[in-house]
Amino acid sequence: MAKNKGVRIIVTLECTECRTNANKRSPGVSRYTTTKNRRNTTNRLELKKFCTHCNTHTVHKEIK
Repeated sequence: MAKNKGVRIIVTLECTECRTNANKRSPGVSRYTTTKNRRNTTNRLELKKFCTHCNTHTVHKEIK
């Protein structure tokens, strides 16, 4: 018997400052992975996380 898809899914969070800023300290983009409940949080997830490239706490948005 096959199980249906679970409610919790794995999402990737990407730094918004690294993606838009061309004059950053080092090449690369800070990314985190986390899980979210697709029933409770239907829109894109935004969390404030530490970016190692910017060396500050910045907003990380969910990417597809």
